[in-house]
Amino acid sequence: MRKLGRTPYKQQIADDLREQIADGSLSPGDQLPTEAELEKRYGVARGTVRQGIEILINEGLVVSARPKGHFVRERKPMVFRPQAEFRPRPYTPEMDAFMTESSADGREARQTIEVSIVEAPAEVAKRLQLDAGQLVAVRRRVRFLDGEPFNINDSYFPLDLVQDSEIMRPQNITQGANEVLADLGYRQVRALDELYVRMPTPEEVKRLDLSPGTPVGYHVCTGFTEEGKAVRVAVTVLPGDRHVVSYERRRETDPAS
Repeated sequence: MRKLGRTPYKQQIADDLREQIADGSLSPGDQLPTEAELEKRYGVARGTVRQGIEILINEGLVVSARPKGHFVRERKPMVFRPQAEFRPRPYTPEMDAFMTESSADGREARQTIEVSIVEAPAEVAKRLQLDAGQLVAVRRRVRFLDGEPFNINDSYFPLDLVQDSEIMRPQNITQGANEVLADLGYRQVRALDELYVRMPTPEEVKRLDLSPGTPVGYHVCTGFTEEGKAVRVAVTVLPGDRHVVSYERRRETDPAS
């Protein structure tokens, strides 16, 4: 029996197991000792053991797979690269950029797509320079990797620009929405990226099946034409335990050098 100190027992159990995960004594995919084994090890009630494990579940370190037990979470984060958006896209007719790149990494990728016409949310209307109540088309996607919902990507477009285009169809766009806009005469030549970190909304928790206490990155990308017209706002919600945000930067050559 392991002797516990003055810290609440549930916290000490969580701290001890967390340390074992951190030092590799418990590796990703390993099963935690059973509740009965932990009860005996720490000399506490079964309910206290469950409370300690629940702390680690809320931290995203442990997953429950009843009736098998609890397991150390296996993490294989997705690398999110905003700067890759405007690169050439030689993709197949069956798959768009997300599907192609994820499959190339050896992961099983899929996404759900919904298309609707809505009044522009205030933050979208502001970025698209629309009047209050003006309609937009929105493509709402949840992206899955290996069966787990990984992120949300909701793209908004002024309805009068895209209402008769491929953007209005709830299916993958092989060439990408950016190229569809370009074909319509609205090629984007620059984008403004905004990245916030916050707690998720109840809707985001539901769409992404998030564990309690999981923060999200909130990425807003506004695309502009050469004339400075905003034609697209893409909102991506990135669970903090599933993503690495990677920006590539290059020093511009000094003309005077």
